[in-house]
Amino acid sequence: MFDKLEDLVDRLASVMEELQDPDVVSNQKRFRDLMKEQAELTPIVEKYNEYKAAKENIEESLEMLEEETDEEMRELAKEELAESKAAVAQLEEDIKILLIPKDPNDDKNIILELRAGAGGDEAALFAAELARMYRTYAEKQRWRVECISLTESGIGGYKEASFMITGQGAYSKFKYESGTHRVQRIPATESGGRIHTSTATVAIMPEAEEVDVEIDMNDCRFDVFRASGNGGQCVNTTDSAVRLTHIPTGIVVSCQDEKSQLKNKAKAIKVLRARLYDLKQQEAHDAEAEARRSQVGTGDRAEKIRTYNFPQGRVTDHRIKLTLHKLDSILGGDLDEVIDGLTTADQAAKLAKMQQED
Repeated sequence: MFDKLEDLVDRLASVMEELQDPDVVSNQKRFRDLMKEQAELTPIVEKYNEYKAAKENIEESLEMLEEETDEEMRELAKEELAESKAAVAQLEEDIKILLIPKDPNDDKNIILELRAGAGGDEAALFAAELARMYRTYAEKQRWRVECISLTESGIGGYKEASFMITGQGAYSKFKYESGTHRVQRIPATESGGRIHTSTATVAIMPEAEEVDVEIDMNDCRFDVFRASGNGGQCVNTTDSAVRLTHIPTGIVVSCQDEKSQLKNKAKAIKVLRARLYDLKQQEAHDAEAEARRSQVGTGDRAEKIRTYNFPQGRVTDHRIKLTLHKLDSILGGDLDEVIDGLTTADQAAKLAKMQQED
């Protein structure tokens, strides 16, 4: 590990030197790639420097204990030794986590898709609540949320909804949300007072660039129609809604948010590219079953990942056995504790796998 860290120190120095080169500064792509590499390497090198400084402090404290006869100075050396040893242990763990290979999609924007599952109108109402929860969370991160398409039910629920969330690191936070979400409560539509279980599915897809997925427009069919629904920001009254069908895969994307047909077409292509990229990732995950098992549920759409229990006011994430009695605040967009728990569990699993391989 330490040989690798020394290599990273040398690499960061090379990157910093190259960034001063006028030829590199004028080459936007190369400059951008180097800036990204610098941002990734700097935290690791800084932690490693802290680690080396703590190790030096240990050596100095040990030398002082050997040479010093004054009891007060010896006690001071013992305190510094204990603090430095604790710092070294913590820094080692921090460095190991920083060395975990980064998901190349972590910094990307996302496409968020929700669909009502089992439960009829109640499932649609739950899907709408999840949409509000995610929107509020994204806005707290100061990310931009754009509605792409929305199909509403008659009582204010969402049969289907798609959103683009734009912001640095959006995928790194949202990627664990893919799967089936389950709600247990007495439905607003139920007069008998019985607790029902309904579901909604969530799909999180990183926004794909043209270099990630190349689309042949000859494989695409576009149909234009009038947006429909019960009103709201995603519905308009002009014939500008676009339905895009990707013939080879059968993927259909509808986009009706913009009043401009051209803008809806551009958004539909973005969504199609994200879905094709997601499909490619799913195939790679299926081909690497062991790698899939090391992740905390970032891919299986059928996986029941979380239950929102209203009678008990609790939310349970089944992948990491996390139960929080904070239903209202979580549905209000306070997702940090859940997402942090999933991130920590995923890092621990990947770290254990790395150590097994070593």
